[in-house]
Amino acid sequence: MSTIDQQFVEYIVKTLVNNPDKVQIDRIIDEKGVLLSLEVDPEDIGRIIGRRGATAQSIRTLLRALGTKNDARYNLKIVNNDGYEGGEKAPKEDAPKAEEAPVEAPAEIDEVEDVDEAPVEEGSELAKKTRQELADLDDLDI
Repeated sequence: MSTIDQQFVEYIVKTLVNNPDKVQIDRIIDEKGVLLSLEVDPEDIGRIIGRRGATAQSIRTLLRALGTKNDARYNLKIVNNDGYEGGEKAPKEDAPKAEEAPVEAPAEIDEVEDVDEAPVEEGSELAKKTRQELADLDDLDI
């Protein structure tokens, strides 16, 4: 028998995924509150997490609102049941490994040539030309 919090998350998740029959929610109660562990088909994990985690965060926000109503603290853990845990995609076993190329240290630069380190005078030709180019750029309709 599932509780109201499990039914709530299950209803939301099943409407989002392509394989609603593979949605499974486990409930654990400890000193920190109620932990709901959500397992879905590996094909649907992206739908539950959403872009930049937006969908998962929305589900957690709704769950927190339910917790406020029921005087409980809820946490939602999304379990990736395809055998890989972590934020990056798992490397495929049969994927070819990149050849290791020797890394060469950059050549030391002793001196930079053609650099005039003298300050630009206020009335110089360079200052006038630069101001005119900036003014021309301001006139562009971009």
